[in-house]
Amino acid sequence: MSKQPSVKMLTDPGHLVALGLGSGLAPLGPGTAGTLVGVLGFIWFLYSPIFTLVLYFLLCIVLFFVGIFICARTSRFLDAHDHKAIVFDEIVGFFIGAGWIPVLELFRLLENFEIQFIFIPLTFVLFRFFDIAKPWPISKVDRECQGGMGIMLDDLLAGVFTFVLAPVICILLGYL
Repeated sequence: MSKQPSVKMLTDPGHLVALGLGSGLAPLGPGTAGTLVGVLGFIWFLYSPIFTLVLYFLLCIVLFFVGIFICARTSRFLDAHDHKAIVFDEIVGFFIGAGWIPVLELFRLLENFEIQFIFIPLTFVLFRFFDIAKPWPISKVDRECQGGMGIMLDDLLAGVFTFVLAPVICILLGYL
């Protein structure tokens, strides 16, 4: 039987990160709350003075591999594979899914600055859809891959699906 996560867990830096700075403790929709933390982190990093596209994708890679270890550790502590309170995977998955926005900016494909604020909610909705609906192969990975890698990998795939589909939708709607 799995343990219930508590606010006390947030005093441990690893659990704090795995629980999305506490967003995973939300009573309703912890995955959505964790993804919102990802949105805020994305906006902060995108407009920070240190932002570069190379650094962004390096950060995604580092966060993915760090996530394997911290999510596995918190999963073991809670005695449950991919406990709903573990939301670091959603944060990283959103970062991966949102990577298409700075890629477009790099190639000067954005018509104006304000249009980005349509892209972020679209990315959020698509990522949550793929994370919740888990179409194949996400569902297969979610069922068959265990441990920290399993926790992170299904959200990585949801992020990749979002990364590919979001700009297609924008092209079809005439935003690109």
